[in-house]
Amino acid sequence: QVQLVESGGGLVQAGGSLRLSCAASGRTFSTFSSWAMGWFRQAPGKEREFVAAITWSGSSTYYTDSVKGRFIISKDNARNTIYLQMNTLKPEDTAIYYCAARLTRLGLPPPTDSYAFWGQGTQVTVSS
Repeated sequence: QVQLVESGGGLVQAGGSLRLSCAASGRTFSTFSSWAMGWFRQAPGKEREFVAAITWSGSSTYYTDSVKGRFIISKDNARNTIYLQMNTLKPEDTAIYYCAARLTRLGLPPPTDSYAFWGQGTQVTVSS
């Protein structure tokens, strides 16, 4: 079992930055791990959508088009934590952001769906 706890959400003006954190427990992830971690978001009245993902083994990353060049996903093996650095935030980035984890296959790009474990979410609000 994997437990995920997000933090770092808040209210920010358009053009500003926030960094989200996701602390994982229940399992130790390493560069030999076949796990992938992802960030998703859900805006009011919309379906949950993929934002970014990273693999523990090779640090391969993948982003949805709308955040490329603005968001950076990273990991800290020692802390069993992943981060989402969000820059140049826009009002349309407003959503609840969720951290997620799943098994994957070594050597493959990080998956964008079928995540098995989820955090409780953290609210990000970008004012115009």
